[in-house]
Amino acid sequence: MSAARRRLPDEVRSAAVRAWLIFSCTLVSLMVAVVASYGHSWLLTPALLTTGLGVFGTLWCLLEILISRQIAAQRLRGPGSASPPAGSRETKRRPDPHRTPLQG
Repeated sequence: MSAARRRLPDEVRSAAVRAWLIFSCTLVSLMVAVVASYGHSWLLTPALLTTGLGVFGTLWCLLEILISRQIAAQRLRGPGSASPPAGSRETKRRPDPHRTPLQG
C-alpha cells in the first residue's frame, strides 16, 4: 500500500530539517515563558523575546522550503522547456498499440 514517492532534493530536505529544529526550539521557549509567567520570574521577558524570534525564524524557514521546492521543480524541467516535470500527472499517455478499445 505504500506509494512510491520521489526523494526530496537535498536543499529542500535541509530547509525542512532547519524548520523543524527552529519550531521545536520555539515550542520549548514558549513553555519556558508559560512556566515563568506562573512563577512570576524574570525569565518571562527573555523567553517571550526568544519565542517571537522563533516564530519569525520558523516562518522564514517555511518560506525557504517553498522557494527551494520551486527551484528544484524548475531544475527538473530543464532550461527553456515548456513541458511538465518528469514525475507529474500531466504527462501524455501514448495509446498501447497491442490493446484494443472496449466494445460494448
